[in-house]
Amino acid sequence: MAIDVNSTINLSLVSVLLLDRSQHSLEIMAQIVKGFGAQEVHRCSTVSDAERILKRSTIDLIIADPALKDGDGFELLRNLRSSPSERNQHVPIILASGHSTPTRVAMARDIGANFFVVKPVSPKTLVERILWIERDKRAFVECDSGYCGPDRRFKFTGPPLGSEGRRRDDLNGDVGEASEPNMSQNEINNLIKPQRVVL
Repeated sequence: MAIDVNSTINLSLVSVLLLDRSQHSLEIMAQIVKGFGAQEVHRCSTVSDAERILKRSTIDLIIADPALKDGDGFELLRNLRSSPSERNQHVPIILASGHSTPTRVAMARDIGANFFVVKPVSPKTLVERILWIERDKRAFVECDSGYCGPDRRFKFTGPPLGSEGRRRDDLNGDVGEASEPNMSQNEINNLIKPQRVVL
C-alpha cells in the first residue's frame, strides 16, 4: 500500500532542524521536508551553529547525522536531552547516518533518539518515521542512570501501517483485540518458572 504524502502529512507549522556535515546532504533533506510543507527549515553543519539555533528557536523536529564538522552530534543531542532548562529537550529526534553499526544504533538509542534511519533516506521512509513519531504514545522519561528520552519499554506492534516490515515476525496491519482470554497469573508463572533439567 503506497503512502500518499500530500494527503498524509503537512509540516507547514513545524520548525525543522537539519544537522549534517555535508551541504549537499543538507540541501537534499531540506528539499524533502519542504516537499512535506515545512516552511521553517534550519540547516547546520557544525555543533556551534546547532547550539545557536537551539538556544534561540523552538524546534519541533530534528533530523541529524551525528558526524558534524566541528564535533560530535551524539554529544550535542545527549546534552540537549539531559538539560531540563533547554526549551527543546523533548523534541523528536531522527538520526540519519550512513554508518549503521550496532554501536552507533545503541548510541542513538541511549541518547534518547526516537529513530535511527540509514542513509540515503527516501522521502517514503522519512514520512513513515514522522507519522510513527506522531502516533507514538510512549511517555518521555528521565532516569537516574542518565537516560532521557522516549520510554524504551513499549510493546512491538509491527512496522508503520502501509509499510512492509523487515523482520520475519513483523505484523502488518491492525492486529485488533485478543481473540482468546488472557492467561491467568498462575499460567504465566508456570510458563516462565525455571524448569529442572536432568542431564
